[in-house]
This record gives sequence, structure tokens and C-alpha cells, in this order.
Amino acid sequence: MPFFLYFLYFFLFITHTLSSPSELDLLMQIKDSLDPENRLLTSWTANADPCSSDAFEGVACNENGNVANISLQGIGLSGEIPAAVGGLKSLTGLYLHFNALYGEIPKEIASLSELSDLYLNVNNLSGEIPLQIGNMTNLQVLQLCYNKLTGSIPTQLGSLNKLSVLALQYNQLTGAIPASLGDLGMLMRLDLSFNSLFGSVPVKLANAEKLEVLDIRNNSLSGNVPPALKRLNSGFQYDNNAALCGFGFTNLKNCTASDHPNLNRPEPFRPNGGLSNKDIPESANLPPNCGHTGCSNPSKKSHTGVILGVIALFVTLTVTGLFTFSWYRRRKQKIGNAFDTSDSRLSTDQVKDVCRRSASPLISLEYSNGWDPLAKGQTGNGFSQEFLESFMFNLEEVERATQCFSEINLLGKSNFSAIYRGILRDGSVVVIKCIAKTSCRSDEAEFLKGLKILTSLKHENLVRLRGICCSKGRGECFLIYDFVPNGNLLQYLDVKSGSEKVLEWPTRISIINGIAKGISYLHGKRPGLVHQNLSAEKVLIDRLYNPMLSDSGLHKLLADDIVFSMLKASAAMGYLAPEYTTTGRFTEKSDATESSKIEDFIDPNLDGKFSESEAAKLGQIALLCTHESPSHRPSIENVMQELSIITSSS
Repeated sequence: MPFFLYFLYFFLFITHTLSSPSELDLLMQIKDSLDPENRLLTSWTANADPCSSDAFEGVACNENGNVANISLQGIGLSGEIPAAVGGLKSLTGLYLHFNALYGEIPKEIASLSELSDLYLNVNNLSGEIPLQIGNMTNLQVLQLCYNKLTGSIPTQLGSLNKLSVLALQYNQLTGAIPASLGDLGMLMRLDLSFNSLFGSVPVKLANAEKLEVLDIRNNSLSGNVPPALKRLNSGFQYDNNAALCGFGFTNLKNCTASDHPNLNRPEPFRPNGGLSNKDIPESANLPPNCGHTGCSNPSKKSHTGVILGVIALFVTLTVTGLFTFSWYRRRKQKIGNAFDTSDSRLSTDQVKDVCRRSASPLISLEYSNGWDPLAKGQTGNGFSQEFLESFMFNLEEVERATQCFSEINLLGKSNFSAIYRGILRDGSVVVIKCIAKTSCRSDEAEFLKGLKILTSLKHENLVRLRGICCSKGRGECFLIYDFVPNGNLLQYLDVKSGSEKVLEWPTRISIINGIAKGISYLHGKRPGLVHQNLSAEKVLIDRLYNPMLSDSGLHKLLADDIVFSMLKASAAMGYLAPEYTTTGRFTEKSDATESSKIEDFIDPNLDGKFSESEAAKLGQIALLCTHESPSHRPSIENVMQELSIITSSS
């Protein structure tokens, strides 16, 4: 008998090994489910290599030749997410957002232990959020917003120790906010808005150390808002929860004794009054999954298990023989096919190169049809591989940073762009400017030339460009800049008396010098680069009150009609050089300050705390810079010389 059991275990092990589907088999199952009509994933074929650059669109592999990324956002998929996706054990990113997928999220997805990014947002998914997702310990971003998900938020999500973004807005979720979410030490953004959540806001959640954005708008929450949430300032959104109360929060009523939560009440509690697992005493010694009445007798279960085991063994032995024969025939045929097509396969070095490039987190992994001036592998775009690796962001990075372009992060809009605040994975704060393809230069060579100019600008008084992303699916170009925290110079001009934004005289001198240095750098480029849209709004102020010129060189990316509309706006504010209106041309002397009388340069908020001699010299420089005749204006080099004299004498 022992020998028989040993043989049986060995036989079952071999059977399991042979029956495990390959990644190719899994991808084909995924294709059949996501694209049942075979309209979109036509490059996914059973006789192709998933890691080849010209096959399996949207699939990227790691250095070991395993599938590491599936990026199929925004291509019109209209199927279901299959359980087979859980078999791709090396998957680190799954991007299926902006499609029309339906059905439930398979619990097998929790088998992806290496997954860090899960984007299923903006689909038609229904059912409950699988509890098993709480076991995905490497998950950093979970985007499930804009679906039709129901049920409560699983308390198990509180085990995702690496999670930084949890987006569940615009679903049909009910129940309370789990206090366990307060255990997420890396959580920075939590959006639960536009659901049907009720109960109080957990105090534990308010104490989450790295939380910066909490959006609970448009729910049915009640009770006292934890005072600790005041630290989030505008990052805490709570409108349209009529029963919420709290002290020191705008638009919230003051709390009464009846508003304070009952600390003995189960949390999270369910609408039907049922208790959660935490309400069962730890000493109850119940069998697993026996949190309700009606659990069967353990001894009966053991007898049933033996009978079922014998039946299963018989079925297994019967099926194994059939499977082994079938597998042998398939394997033999597959080997024959592999030899037939071996001449067309990539070399080992080519495969390694494709994997290395595809697996890079900075290289765009979008594959939908359309505009893509920086397409990977495209020749003649003038950019080296080193450039791509240092500047290119993919769409997932941009969406993650802006929390799916949330209104909370919107800083401003214009006729041709939208500007968002964002946080990158490394925690750094950035500004992301979104420019529609229709606003960009139609000539791709000119557009690329403009990008090269932007990426070449590096100076301490210019806002640093961190990266770029050209999205085919969205038809947009994204420019990622460093965030400059103290606003723009316009906010410090003509402020009310007693305002905290009144700048001291030495700070003003320093800002003037910094602006001049930035302009000097631009004019010193060969050929000289003229800003064309310089104004107080375009001068940003950093933490040390150093000036940073923004939008330098941006006009090189934009269509001529867009640039002209910007110039008209500048002219209306008095920032445009007068010769442009007559000649239609800019010169290096066109960047200058607004004309004014010398006494108007003196801010009354200074209360006389300034140098009259320095003010007089600055006034003279300003008048020369704004002279009606371009020939009478000094060059930026001369301005720098004059400013250096003022600085050295102060």
C-alpha cells in the first residue's frame, strides 16, 4: 500500500505538471474572453511568440521571457475578464481600463502575486469586489472606478500594505467605510465618492500617515468627521453627505451629542444588521467560514470527504490516461510546427532586446491605432534610446499620478490644454499639462523638433520638464513638469495691505535677477529662443522664492492658430511687444515688462522699506526695456550687466 500511494502521488504530480497551461494557452483564453468576436486582438495567434515585437499587441515581457504587462486600455474590448488571467504569475501590470468589459471580476485575479498595478476602471463591470484581492501584497494601484460594482468594500483591502491609490468612485457600493483602510501605511489617495456608502468616517482612516486625498462626496455618510482630516485641507472632499457634521469644516454643521458614533457598534456593519467576522469572539473555535448559523458537523464532513476523495481518485485515473495520450499527440505536432517556422523567429539577442525595452516602466506600452509621433521602434524621430528611457512616461503613469484625471487635481483649463496636479510613484509632486492632438503642429517633424527643444532646456530659473507622453488612444500629448509650490508672481502683485504675500525688497530684487537669468538663457540658445508669452502668470515662485519661467518653448509644439490666440490674450493684458502688431515678428528684445511710471514701481505695502537708489535704477531699466522702438531697448546681456551692478552695491 505505501508503494501504491507513492506511485499515486507521483502520478498525480506529473499529471498536474503536464496539464498546466502555458502562457500562450492562457493568452489565447484571455483573447477569446475579452474579444469574443476577434475584432481587435487579431495579432494574438496561437502560432506566435507573445514576446515578439510584431505579435500580441499590448503584451510586454520581462527579461526572463515571461508576460509581465498587458496594456489594452481604450481599444473597445466588450467581453469578460476570464479566470485564466490568474495564471500569468509574472504579471506586474494589467491595464484594461476605458473599455466596455462586463461581468464580474474573477477571484482568480488574486493569484497575481507580483501585480502592482490593476486598472479595470471605466468599464461595465458588476458584482462584488473579490475579497481575495486583499491577498495581493504587491498591489500599489487599484483602479475600479466608473463601473457598476455592488456590495460592500472588503475589509481585506486593509492588508494591502503597499497600496498608494484606491479608486472606487462612481459605483454602486453600499455598507460602511472599513476602518481597516486606516492600516494602509502607503495610502496617499482614496476616492469613494458617488456611491451609496453609509455610517461614519472611521477615526483610524483619518490617522493614515501618508493620506493626501480623501474623497467621500455624494454618499449617505453620517456622524462626526474626525478632526484629524483638517490636515488634508482641500484634499478632503465631503460634499453631499447631509448627515455629516464636524467642527472647523466648511459647509458642515456643528455636531451634537447624538451625532457621535457608538463605539460598540460593529464596523463595518451591514444593511441587514448582520455582524462581520470581527463581532465573533476569538474563543468561539468555529470551523473556517462558519461565521453564520447552519454550519454542518465536522465529523460528517470528514466522512463525506473520504467518499468524495475515492470518487475523485477514480475519475482522475480514468481521465489521466486519456489526457496523456492527447497531450503526447499535441506535443508531437507542436514540435513539428516549431521546426517548420524556426527560420522566421527572432534571435536570442533580439528577443532579449525586445523584452528589455518592453518591460521598461517608462516606455509607452500603448498599442491602439492612431497618432504616436514617439512610437517605439519608429525610425527617424531624432531621439535616441537614452532619451526615451530618461523622458518617456506611459499613459498609466500619467493616469496614476492624476488619479484618472480627477477634478480634484485639476489646476486650470484653457482652449487648448488642461493642467493637473499629480504625484508620481516616487512621491514627487508634478504638474501635468494635457494638450490635444488638434492643438499640436500637424507636421510631425515640426512637432518632434519642438519636443527636442523642450527637452533641451535646463536652467535653474526654468521649470524643469520631467517627461513626456504621447497617447495614441486618447489623442493627447502630456508634458510632465516639476510642481512649483508658491504659485505665480501675479499673486504677489497688487495684494491687499497686511497680506502675507507682500514680498520684501531683497526678495523682489532676487526675483528680478532670476527672471533676467532665465530670459538670458533662452536668448542665448542657438538659434535664440524667444518665450513669446512671458507674463507675471508665467513666472512661478518656488519654496525659496526663486522665480521659475514656465511654458518656455511651448509654442514650438503648438499649431500657429493656437499660438496666435495665446498672443491675443497676452496683448489684452499689455504684455505684447508693440512691434508684433505691426510686423507680426518677434525679436529677442520682445520679452520685457509692462511700461509704467517710475513711482508706480514702488509698492505701498513695502512701507518705505526699500532702497530708493536701487528702485530708481530698476525703473530706468524697465523704461528702456519697454521703449516703443525696438532699437532703443537694451539686449538681455546689457540688462544683466546693469542688474549685476545693482546687486553688487546692495
